[in-house]
Amino acid sequence: MLVLGDIPRKHARLDPGRECLVCEDTRLDWRTLNERVNRLANGLAGLGVEHGTKVAVLAFNCHRYVETYYATSKLGAVTVPLNFRLSPDELAYVIDHSDAEVLLVGAEFAAVVEQIGDRLPQVKRYVTLGWRKEGWTDYEELVESSEAGEPDVAVDEDDLCQLQYTGGTTGLPKGVMLTHRNYMTSTFGMGLANLFDPGDATLQVLPIFHTAWWPILVHHCAGGKGVIIKQFDFNEILSLIGRERITHMNMVPILFSWILDFPDLDKFDLSSIKYFTYAGAPMPADLMKRLIEKFGPIFQQGYGLTEAAPLATMLRAEDQCRLEGPPELTRRLTSAGRESLVTEVHVVDEDDNDVAVGQIGEITVRGANIMKGYWKDPELTAKAMRNGFLHTGDLARVDEDGFIYIVDRKNDMIITGGENVYPFEVERVLYEHPAILEAAVVGMPDPKWGEAVTAAVAFKEGMSATDEELIAFVRERIAGYKTPKRVIIMDAVPKTALGKVLRREVREHLQEMDVRD
Repeated sequence: MLVLGDIPRKHARLDPGRECLVCEDTRLDWRTLNERVNRLANGLAGLGVEHGTKVAVLAFNCHRYVETYYATSKLGAVTVPLNFRLSPDELAYVIDHSDAEVLLVGAEFAAVVEQIGDRLPQVKRYVTLGWRKEGWTDYEELVESSEAGEPDVAVDEDDLCQLQYTGGTTGLPKGVMLTHRNYMTSTFGMGLANLFDPGDATLQVLPIFHTAWWPILVHHCAGGKGVIIKQFDFNEILSLIGRERITHMNMVPILFSWILDFPDLDKFDLSSIKYFTYAGAPMPADLMKRLIEKFGPIFQQGYGLTEAAPLATMLRAEDQCRLEGPPELTRRLTSAGRESLVTEVHVVDEDDNDVAVGQIGEITVRGANIMKGYWKDPELTAKAMRNGFLHTGDLARVDEDGFIYIVDRKNDMIITGGENVYPFEVERVLYEHPAILEAAVVGMPDPKWGEAVTAAVAFKEGMSATDEELIAFVRERIAGYKTPKRVIIMDAVPKTALGKVLRREVREHLQEMDVRD
């Protein structure tokens, strides 16, 4: 199996003049990209980076981020991509916990790094990305001054290539150990399912610091092109689709909702798009229907998680985009799909036995794409990796054809008056209300019911509703015990950089409100 660094190396030999990476004014073909990657790798080696060294990156999306992934791969080093939305304290924790010795910093984060620098004694070298600072190494000078030959380092597919930090149950991020085999297995699984080819181009909208950078990796593996947008801007996104003849774009559901409501949408040329894919959260059925009616049956979904690099299941367009027909087919619109070509997925009970059709259980996944474990946390690793399967913590039902329907996170389930309530099923009803842009449902302590179903919502621009109206709207559509006892109006519901609702932050916000009251 290939390692990540083999991708630019191979294509530099096979397709040297083919354009492969575009970021603002930078346009790179395979020959140039591979040369820059080699120069960066050799330059990093000169700074002391070797097999197993951790190299952290704190930056917005850019071509240098992708070059770093490939360059560290060629050295057998490990990239630690940092979530730029973390607080300074959280960033300091992750950098320290990862044992990163080199830190690459985008100009936008210079002040943050200055603030936490004295808490990073293990960082030996700082590298500036597109800016200069005295005493720090300049990225472009490092590339220009280093040798262009292939690094003479043996890298194995089971070597770590990334430490991806994700949310932890204690509130502290946990480091997911991903190997080359993990990433390449998912890459082949997604590439074969989508049949990308050298003429395809993906627009990288979601953060590259996350496993959501997979569209570039998959397209690069196929010889195609990755186009990077630095920060989210709908005008630029829609313009780039036409200018670069983008064939694929991956986003989260809330962003597709924004696209539908974007002014002058029809003025943009989106005719080159072959597929839209989405992940990170379930797509409300009504929104999916509107998207299909607008853009056609070109939507595919992937369900996964960082620990699976990130692939678990896929819902193909031919299954997702059925708006008419028997219920057993049209209901797949709300499914997360079936296990992929490279994964084995089961929905199990507390004893790890497969649940019956229609019953709720936990999603478990097995495959060569599953993480090596959690960095410095063998206890948490053992808890998640049981009986050869990754236990995801996600609850779901499965139908007779193997299609999986996610119910919610195991830890997010609400127990009110002895009844189980899954937040997503309440949120799904709220999204049916025409004024709702975002919704998050959580359980809040209640002396009578144990927990009270509580909703936080944000409205579409120019629209509104009262909390009484929303409660009545939900009560008409689902069981009374599932209906929110309280609805809080917010300007925006807290979300991750990928648009995934942060229910923990919603709870904290509601608790603070109660304290103030």
